[in-house]
Amino acid sequence: MRPPAFLYGLYERRLSRALQGARLPRHVGLMLDGNRRWARSVGLATAQGHQAGADRIADLLGWCEDVGIERVTLWMLSTDNLRRDEREVTDLLEIIAATVAKLATTRRWRLQLVGELDLLPSEIADRLRAAEELTSDVAGLHLNIAVGYGGRHEIAGAVRSLIAEYVAAGKSVEEIGESVTVEEIAEHLYTKGQPDPDLVIRTSGEQRLGGFLLWQSAHSEFYFCEAFWPDFRRVDFLRALRDYAGRERRMGR
Repeated sequence: MRPPAFLYGLYERRLSRALQGARLPRHVGLMLDGNRRWARSVGLATAQGHQAGADRIADLLGWCEDVGIERVTLWMLSTDNLRRDEREVTDLLEIIAATVAKLATTRRWRLQLVGELDLLPSEIADRLRAAEELTSDVAGLHLNIAVGYGGRHEIAGAVRSLIAEYVAAGKSVEEIGESVTVEEIAEHLYTKGQPDPDLVIRTSGEQRLGGFLLWQSAHSEFYFCEAFWPDFRRVDFLRALRDYAGRERRMGR
């Protein structure tokens, strides 16, 4: 049985006060996990679970703005997800496209797509690109939307792009082998030019990355929350920030 709502309100205010002046992340990555299990737990169809999860995103972005987070990366669809039941994938892609379009029309956040859009149906990809373009001049919070995203795919693509660049410049195989650096690979990732995430949050109780931001999260802090994504509340978000603020970031040192 959940505590009364007013108790959550008191707890939220207490957490908010505790975070005043604390060291908070600039860039947060979120794995929005648990939509299907949430739907089963409340007797709803899978698509309704995905829609409930999508409906939480605007709230999350507002919470991030409230505490001054500058950049958010949301994993909405992995390359592995594309191998699920065809009906579920079709429903999920429509929910994602509609949600991204709705976020874009507010012109409140700068949207950037990260992932293999060529793996998606062309109509869905075109709608996503149109939403991204609509916010290209927005100066607000920067929102990376990971759709058709897989960390291994991203790294492999970055290396292929870098090698093609070297070949176009006339470099030999030996020169390429001697030239590749960590910094150059980073410049060919989807998130090139962006700071790496300080904090990565995964909902639903799973304690693994599953391929999310494999390269970028080398020095990130991780927080695993038991709540399914549709049940993720502001108090859960503030708890994650409190946990982050209390850690000593060694950055590999």
